[in-house]
Amino acid sequence: LTIMSKKDMKAYWKENLGYLAILLSIWFLVSYVFGILLVDQLNSIKMGGFKLGFWFAQQGSMYVFVILIFVYVRLMNKLDKKYGVDE
Repeated sequence: LTIMSKKDMKAYWKENLGYLAILLSIWFLVSYVFGILLVDQLNSIKMGGFKLGFWFAQQGSMYVFVILIFVYVRLMNKLDKKYGVDE
């Protein structure tokens, strides 16, 4: 167990919250903007025989969410190692 200084704790959480903000913004973009707001424009593009707007609304946002979970785990593992709090 490594004890971090208050400065390191603040830096750690600042980076963590930065990662969260970026990843949640990507999820918002894919699920809300692509799946709802831009669905008509994206439906003019076909992907695998389906309209792209429909695909984002039905499946794409879920796939992106799962990918973002793995990206977050990877980023947090690197962050933990950087600050010496990895397992």
